[in-house]
Amino acid sequence: MKSVIRKSIILLVFLVISKSFSGSYPVDEKPFISGEKLIYIAYFGWLNAGTATFTICDSVFENQNLFYAKATAKTIGLADKLFEVRDVYESFFRPENNQTYLAIRNISEGKYRYYNEVRYNYKDKKVISQKSGEHDVPENILDMLGAFYYFRESMVSRVKNVGDEIIMDTFFADEIFPLKMKYVGDEKIKTKMGKFNSMKFTPVVEPGRIFDSEDDVTIWMSKDKNYIPLKIRIDLIIGSIKCDLIEYSGLQHKLEQLK
Repeated sequence: MKSVIRKSIILLVFLVISKSFSGSYPVDEKPFISGEKLIYIAYFGWLNAGTATFTICDSVFENQNLFYAKATAKTIGLADKLFEVRDVYESFFRPENNQTYLAIRNISEGKYRYYNEVRYNYKDKKVISQKSGEHDVPENILDMLGAFYYFRESMVSRVKNVGDEIIMDTFFADEIFPLKMKYVGDEKIKTKMGKFNSMKFTPVVEPGRIFDSEDDVTIWMSKDKNYIPLKIRIDLIIGSIKCDLIEYSGLQHKLEQLK
């Protein structure tokens, strides 16, 4: 059960997350704005396992005008008694090109504690981790949380046809973590908030690191100008973990719901 809970929380933080930055998009085309808040619940059968909250706002940090994004994940109810999780991910990134300035990972899972800060140096193609020092990285590296917003912004111009992919190099747990998101078609779905038109994606990752196989996860994104995750399913041998959007505020555009 601990591994099931852990996987659901990790997926919520990673959930949606091309090898080249295409520069900035016009402001009125951005799918998110300062003040956006998204709340998700993860459940396994009848058991509500955890929640995750994503927020983003404008920030001035070290004299830099940046976006500040924060994701918090925690277990709830019975799951919380079995294995308490209180994880916080923070990302400062540049609004004009989504390049990460600083990423923070603050983990509390059972008795395990971990804190790390990673600074990004795009000029020299390096990241500097407090824990492990300097690493050479691809020129367009992203932190995991920043990749979530980069993925959504990339949808504006890069995802048009079934089979289109967005590929991202991310840096996580002091390792380079390649992540590919593949668009596999549209689908009408029902969530805890109602019915929606959605775009269906499957993330393709290296099996054995977080997921057991390449097709363990399905993600449904809203088919509107917000491109927010509506539902996630993680397939396991013992069943499926499902994650639903249950609350939102501060969206750039009205969320389009089916009647």
